[in-house]
Amino acid sequence: MRKAIQVAREATATGDVPVGAVVMDPFGEIVGTGNNRREVDSDPTAHAEIIALREAAIAKGSWRLDGYTLVVTLEPCAMCAGAISQARIKTVVFGAWDEKAGAVGSVWDVLRDPRSPFRVEVVSGIMQEECAALLTEFFQGFRK
Repeated sequence: MRKAIQVAREATATGDVPVGAVVMDPFGEIVGTGNNRREVDSDPTAHAEIIALREAAIAKGSWRLDGYTLVVTLEPCAMCAGAISQARIKTVVFGAWDEKAGAVGSVWDVLRDPRSPFRVEVVSGIMQEECAALLTEFFQGFRK
């Protein structure tokens, strides 16, 4: 999670919401990283998770990331949860809950829906305060 937080901080330089993600292979090696790039890339799909998944898939040479773990500072949204499922990620670890758009337990639970074809283990609340603080600090800049 510390690496994901570090990657999230890089997003603030571009004006993007500070969310960071890392993908680890089954041996614990980081094979993909990403932070939000929606503003800098003018791309609504440029979420941290999507970018990290793309990097990991390129590194592996396959879109199937069976046995891999995604660590992200904020609970994934519905789009990212769908991509996580499609990539066959084994485990998702996230820090802060997203009470407005979270799709891994707060608003929806896409990854653990019994109708989903793939089961994903979810570990939540890891370094939750630190992850939430990134967002709080970022958005305080808009509320001055």
